[in-house]
Amino acid sequence: MLTLIYPYRNRNLARVKRSLDSLKSQSEQSFKVAFVDYGSRPELASEIKKLLDTYGFATYTYHPVQHQPWNKCKALNSVIKTLEGGYCFVADVDMIFHPDFIARAKSMQHPEKAVYFKVGFLSEVESAKNLPYSEYKIKFESDEGATGLTLMPVDAAKKLRGFDEFYHFWGSEDTDMHVRLKYSGIPVSFYSEEILLLHQHHVIYRNKEDKALTEELRVSNIVRINHRHLQTGIAEGRSTVNPQAWGMIPSREDMEQLAHAEVEVISNAADEVDEFLYARLPQLKKGVHAFKFVQKKNKGAKQLIKQSLGKHNIPAIDMKQLNDRILLHLIAFHRNVPYSFVVDTKEPSIELRIKC
Repeated sequence: MLTLIYPYRNRNLARVKRSLDSLKSQSEQSFKVAFVDYGSRPELASEIKKLLDTYGFATYTYHPVQHQPWNKCKALNSVIKTLEGGYCFVADVDMIFHPDFIARAKSMQHPEKAVYFKVGFLSEVESAKNLPYSEYKIKFESDEGATGLTLMPVDAAKKLRGFDEFYHFWGSEDTDMHVRLKYSGIPVSFYSEEILLLHQHHVIYRNKEDKALTEELRVSNIVRINHRHLQTGIAEGRSTVNPQAWGMIPSREDMEQLAHAEVEVISNAADEVDEFLYARLPQLKKGVHAFKFVQKKNKGAKQLIKQSLGKHNIPAIDMKQLNDRILLHLIAFHRNVPYSFVVDTKEPSIELRIKC
């Protein structure tokens, strides 16, 4: 069986419908879609589920992680680890499929090979249209460097323990998988004889990488960090990843328990933050914990006089830098436990809840 895996969060229904409608008209109908909603807003998730219920080939799964950063790898792995053999294709809600895509993909299936596909990119105006596949006007085409949209044997992906879940937000996870497949003896080829996939226009993630604190979770420089991790893996010849666990998603019950912990307030003073990250967080007792990081209050007259007299002044960490440091800590060391991370830009504050 061929399973198309759609990782998804907070994208508009129109583009999802165009993608699924293109599968509805496939010449070969022997496939299924595993649609993984990785923490969309509840109201949008409800609408998406209703849409998915109208397609007999699709199943919808919601993961209650809307207060965790986007992790395409975990979304994909949560499906891959449940599949019993066969083949999987890393899909995308932005894709419109050629009517013969499934038939072509099935002809390329091989237990010891993987393949990814050339894509035709549509303009913003063209993307808003509902046309037969052949009538869309392509703006430009992808090359071998665009490594997503891969067809691979499920057993090969399982052997490598799926996609590397260090990769959060955007960048390098698909190339990383290709490299590791090759290291494990599975060649990866680029199919460019014809364009079987069209990409609907959207704003590129890296163009949205905020330098200021935002309620939508972001980490500055994450694209470069991910690329560096990829380069390290290539240098080391890394094939298997996720040594502790892979494809683990917190349950709704676990996430609901996070709300019941009493909040401890911590300032953004550098010594408080460092003591928390390097001493307390790694040794939290079993249970549910909550911490709220707030900006230090402005100095009063007494503190300003002491500072002018040369008294010791404790430095504070910028709230955006604090956001990045805590999130990177969670990504690196705590990504397999239930947690929530909520930013309030008005106060400003950062609230971390975690279950150990």
